[in-house]
Amino acid sequence: MLSHADLLEKAHVLDETDPLRGFRDRFLIPEDSDVVAYFDGNSLGRPALATAERMDRFIREQWGRQLIRGWTDGWFDWPEEIGNRLGRVALGAAPGQVLVADSTTVLLYKLARAAVDARPGRDEIVIDTDNFPTDRYVLEGIAAERGLNLRWIDTDPAEGITAEQVAGAVGPNTALVVFSHVAYRSGYVADAEAITRTAQDAGALVLWDLSHSVGAVPVHLDSWNADFAVGCTYKYLNGGPGSPAFGYLNRRHHGHARQPIWGWIGHRDPLAMGPGYQPVDGVRSMLSGTPPILGMLPLLTGLDMLEEAGIEAVRAKSLRLTDYALELVDAWLLDHGVALASPRDPERRGGHITLRREDFREINDRLWQRGVIPDFRAPDGIRIGLAPLGTSFAEVHRGLSLLAELVGARSTR
Repeated sequence: MLSHADLLEKAHVLDETDPLRGFRDRFLIPEDSDVVAYFDGNSLGRPALATAERMDRFIREQWGRQLIRGWTDGWFDWPEEIGNRLGRVALGAAPGQVLVADSTTVLLYKLARAAVDARPGRDEIVIDTDNFPTDRYVLEGIAAERGLNLRWIDTDPAEGITAEQVAGAVGPNTALVVFSHVAYRSGYVADAEAITRTAQDAGALVLWDLSHSVGAVPVHLDSWNADFAVGCTYKYLNGGPGSPAFGYLNRRHHGHARQPIWGWIGHRDPLAMGPGYQPVDGVRSMLSGTPPILGMLPLLTGLDMLEEAGIEAVRAKSLRLTDYALELVDAWLLDHGVALASPRDPERRGGHITLRREDFREINDRLWQRGVIPDFRAPDGIRIGLAPLGTSFAEVHRGLSLLAELVGARSTR
């Protein structure tokens, strides 16, 4: 096992040979910041320097000069235009199937409601017990609203959903299955293609939550033959707090899947202001209210960087980061009552790892006080989220060194 000095030297070598190392300099990292190591890029990405410039320019030159004319000069088309780009750069989706709008919760509700309504006579939704709370809560609400039954698959919080579990749960009554591609707690990467095929063979529709995938793990919605997908843009895409979400509606469902929140922007002719709702064709039918134009600006910067880097190169660095983090965990933490709650297999590991110990809630608070910022997930997990474009290997060493110090100090009392 390498010494502390050798592990630090390895971090420096990994940083020096990192083909994506220049991207870290494009983020706002104040020189006087009290942050020693930022391990929460899987919850909220750092702001890019170019984002401030882009927003200032937009306010002064587009909003300031065009005023309301901006809507007819292009803003109305942004949900689809930016959605198309997101689909191409990060989602493996052909044009005309992705749009940017709303929040993940709202788009999840719209797509899930459209899905269950598209399967009349089927009264069951399948979801796993460790899916993200919003997904579970939204589906509980839809089940109550539509008189449907929820079928729960028990999943290990240290792992995730498998095709075998899905095969044992779906049947002739299943209308919809909803799972996360990357589990929010463990970082487990599901076999989305196999799960999609298994559910569809039973006649069900499939909705994927990509919130912990997009921008860190390659996604191939079209080749998976997915029906629907949703996700947020404020994690690895650096869209900023509360940035708009995205939704995917496979082309074969256009004109058939009908979402429940009918608003003027989703109308066939939104400026006619006439009686009766007539949905526009295509993925734009998933829109309801006014698009969040200002909220899309940081996402454009995030897509610029992701497209330049390439999602495969980002994934390669993500795995190098988590491999190195696991090396430190093995060297410093596992002998102090810390358990790994994430896959070691790189094929099944997303962009973060989770560590568990019964006193980690308190230790997480102490880490924050000392400038190491992971996040805590009840009952006893600390997530180490490593954003490939903004995280350095030396930063991983600094942060986990302090965690090891705190864990070692407590375990010897």
